[in-house]
Amino acid sequence: MYYHRQLENKIIQIAGEYACITLYGARQTGKSTMIRNLFPDYEYVTLDNSKERILATDDPELFLDSHGTPLIIDEIQKVPDLMETIKIRIDEAKIKSVNEETTVMLMYILTGSNTHEIRENASETLTGRTALIEVSSFSECEKLKKTGDEFVPDIQILQAKQKEFVPKNRSEIFKEIYLGGMPEYWIKKLNRETFFESYISTYLEKDVSRMINVGRLDDFRKFMRIVALRTSQQLDYTEIANAVGIDARTSKSWISILEASGIIMVLQPYTSNLAKRIIKTPKMYFMDTGLCAFLCGWSDSRILEDSAMAGAFFETYVVSEIVKSIRNTGKRIENMLFYYRDRDQKEVDLIYVKNQKLYPIEIKRGIGKDKADKNFNILEQYKMPIETGLIIDTSDKVFPLNRNTYYCPVGMIGL
Repeated sequence: MYYHRQLENKIIQIAGEYACITLYGARQTGKSTMIRNLFPDYEYVTLDNSKERILATDDPELFLDSHGTPLIIDEIQKVPDLMETIKIRIDEAKIKSVNEETTVMLMYILTGSNTHEIRENASETLTGRTALIEVSSFSECEKLKKTGDEFVPDIQILQAKQKEFVPKNRSEIFKEIYLGGMPEYWIKKLNRETFFESYISTYLEKDVSRMINVGRLDDFRKFMRIVALRTSQQLDYTEIANAVGIDARTSKSWISILEASGIIMVLQPYTSNLAKRIIKTPKMYFMDTGLCAFLCGWSDSRILEDSAMAGAFFETYVVSEIVKSIRNTGKRIENMLFYYRDRDQKEVDLIYVKNQKLYPIEIKRGIGKDKADKNFNILEQYKMPIETGLIIDTSDKVFPLNRNTYYCPVGMIGL
């Protein structure tokens, strides 16, 4: 059974605008499945195949000649130099199209699992020739087979969408948190232990081993578990290093590997020249709560719901769902999502920035408390318009706490 992805509309749109599309993201997020479903007539080749990889490395011209266009190339990060030859082919096609007064059709679709490496190589080599699209695991809307949209914390928009919303109780929400959104695991209902253990082993062997000494893979596995236990917290590289038994420099480097692989996302603090007391330390979130729960050793959603980490997992779930809803429209979150915390321990969980306006968001796993918005006014120091704030929790409808703050059910994200 194929579950349609929210990104499909964006991909179809840009397919008529670019000669190349590059999709990147964590392993098992459904990149190849989505592309092959959208473009069933395109030839598909994976560089996991050793013969194809060797040919692409030794003679990229012959490799491309042997397959022609349009062509889907999977695991492109394994032969990054192939992008240079693809660039030449695209440029040749553009020159020909100008001379013949025709349009260059989509020639290549590239996919891969090393977010940073692919994005950097494509940005440098294929600038102006490829569209870059990041793919995440299933969002809640995708699991429910709803079209979904970008989450915008505008009260009028949320109230208008409320008729589409079917509330879930807290236990149902934590079941979704526990399961996560890996497409193959979700659709096929695979054995949890087998799937995630295989996922981690494949990730270590195919991605991490290319970036660190193979003899340190056991340390990296331990590192992943330590980091998972700290999801939704500020990054303390030294503390993580001490827990794993590595140095802080290695800890920081390995965090970068997790981020580059799409396993985690790093949320930056909102800064300004006026904010002299802000703590400039990023927060870290796992992008798939199912993988995070597995690494932490939780064996049941109810145990997780009753645990001391319940709040951290709920916050991780909310942030990852918002990030997915933005990415699924083809946008990046770097200039849209932030958090605030200062040395007085005043904190705002999320700051959503849109059209030079600040939308403060607090995240509570229960029904929000009366003073959940107590720190929203700290944002006045930025001298920017502050819109109505949100408390995202497990309530069943959008309703006001006061004139400046509304409760918002977590299930409203992405509708």
